[in-house]
Amino acid sequence: MILLSYLNLKLRDFYSSLDNLCDDLDEDKNSIIDTMKAAGYVYNEDTNQFVSR
Repeated sequence: MILLSYLNLKLRDFYSSLDNLCDDLDEDKNSIIDTMKAAGYVYNEDTNQFVSR
């Protein structure tokens, strides 16, 4: 999934948290979480990555 790769790359290389990514890109955090959840992924704060459930 391209969105998964994009988000995890940005989180790994540029942002220390999903909140920082959303603030910088002016995106809605809940919308991203819901979209990824529907695709079978959840955000793991400890690893700062979306992972499969």
